[in-house]
Amino acid sequence: MATAGGAAMAMGGIVNAMKYVDYMVKRNNRSSLCFLKRRGLQLQLYCSSCSSSFNNDTNNNSYLNLKDEELMRQCEMATFKASGPGGQHRNKRESAVRLKHLPTGIIAQAVEDRSQHMNRASALARLRSLIAIKVRNSVDLQTYSPPPELLRILPPKSTIRGSDSGPQIGPNNPKFILGMQALLDLIFAVEGSVSEAAKLLGLSTGALSRLILSDDSLRKAVNDLRTSKVDYLTFIRAICF
Repeated sequence: MATAGGAAMAMGGIVNAMKYVDYMVKRNNRSSLCFLKRRGLQLQLYCSSCSSSFNNDTNNNSYLNLKDEELMRQCEMATFKASGPGGQHRNKRESAVRLKHLPTGIIAQAVEDRSQHMNRASALARLRSLIAIKVRNSVDLQTYSPPPELLRILPPKSTIRGSDSGPQIGPNNPKFILGMQALLDLIFAVEGSVSEAAKLLGLSTGALSRLILSDDSLRKAVNDLRTSKVDYLTFIRAICF
């Protein structure tokens, strides 16, 4: 896209909207900011409570679909001695693990086990969850059709959930995070409106709210996303009008 919005989508498709906004404000380029608002581009939000990355790749769930070893190859791993309680042997070996996912900059760590191998597995699982929460994928609301991974986490009462989706999977299923990411993508696209997202998923607002409340990390992510989206839109309106 050879436009003002295209400049914001550099750096491997990860957009830092607020840095771009700061850049345009310093240059008093209000027309470009209004262009972004009019086009409804799904930009990265940065605030004190929530930080998200925007992924403009065609394969939207590429990171989460990777096998453990494939995902590890995208990470920088560091080991360190864990501090705090845990017994006299806890600090004698560098068993704690910190992973930094290089494409997104997301960091996850695990310190609770004396085994470095176990901490590595725990950190990797946390990294997957953080990617689902923090990395947003583009959604075209005009042609929207829920992806299979989202349909699998929806309750059976959804009017668009076919029998081929299988039984509903819950937060304890490792595949839940794929559906969680897709749900957060949709809620982001509808500017934090749970009721609008519910309509697109063939659910009542109450049914979708119960699904969101079924997982603490999902509930917090939705709350942070809605707060961040409101702050961002208020900021854009203040600049443009």
